[in-house]
Amino acid sequence: MSANNSIIGLKIQRIREAKDISIEEVAERSGLSVEQIQNIENNQNLPSLGPLIKIARALGVRLGTFLDDSDALGPVVCRAAEREQSSCISFSNDATDARKHMEYHPLATHKAGRHMEPFIVEINSCNETDFRLSAHEGEEFIYVMEGEIEVEYGKQKYILQQGDSIFYDSIVKHHVHGVEGKKARILAVVYIPF
Repeated sequence: MSANNSIIGLKIQRIREAKDISIEEVAERSGLSVEQIQNIENNQNLPSLGPLIKIARALGVRLGTFLDDSDALGPVVCRAAEREQSSCISFSNDATDARKHMEYHPLATHKAGRHMEPFIVEINSCNETDFRLSAHEGEEFIYVMEGEIEVEYGKQKYILQQGDSIFYDSIVKHHVHGVEGKKARILAVVYIPF
């Protein structure tokens, strides 16, 4: 687990304790189980964005609060060399499964008050074919930089190749993975209304 992963669990716990909110209250507000939240706080599992967004809403903070601690109000530049040197965030496919298939490289960690989360995402190869779809408020934009991906969106499946993009409402259950378990690289921008 990367350093960023352990920071996220600790930040969630600190925010929850500072607001005097019990794990049970977070579970009730988010629709997640107490065990899932405990696993996240104890860095045993980092879920996909969907559960993190639900926890952020339950705590009354934006998702970016878990990913950064900066307060830059002006433009933020993320240099390629800096992005490559920074540690990435690995999310498992759902909140109770430790299997990881994506590595997120955040592009705006120093921008305060943001409602969009831009990432370069490395999609690792995996042999899984039965994916658990997730949903959360907001919108997502994906541009395929390398490889080929499949986006399951509701009952539809979309195959995207290098240079293709997709924009969708993330309230509909969805999942992104490499075609036939192959690797891919995408630019993903997630908008979360607050």
